[in-house]
Amino acid sequence: MTDQTLAAAREKTIRDHMRLEITHEFDAVIDTFQHPRYELIGTGAVFDGEEAVRAYFKASRTPFPDQSNEIIALRQSEDAIVAEFWLTGSHLGPLKTPNGEIAPTGKTFRVQMCAVFEFATGTDKIVCERVYFDQGSILKQLGLA
Repeated sequence: MTDQTLAAAREKTIRDHMRLEITHEFDAVIDTFQHPRYELIGTGAVFDGEEAVRAYFKASRTPFPDQSNEIIALRQSEDAIVAEFWLTGSHLGPLKTPNGEIAPTGKTFRVQMCAVFEFATGTDKIVCERVYFDQGSILKQLGLA
């Protein structure tokens, strides 16, 4: 695979990955990984391995079943793609927190975020999605902070 072909394949992987998260096609999302791993820098949470990542999908989509993303820009380096995007959602289900469960507020949020997708060497398979965001902005928009 040439560098240009690999770069195009990796960009397609990211676009597919993000689209599939919106439509809750989580088996297909898992297939975009060589090893499923999410690191949420805004909370310090790490979900490593398929079982943990599937639990993350359930935990994040229960309170925000309409969670969506809109890509602003993608930038590639030798072994990663940085995605800048808008994340949106409506608080329609219970939100579990370390301090207990928060009932749905019905409010929406829209925050700008950044994710670094690291790839296995020479492949278009993701080995880690590291997401940077401001959790406080989301909580403020939901009326929880």
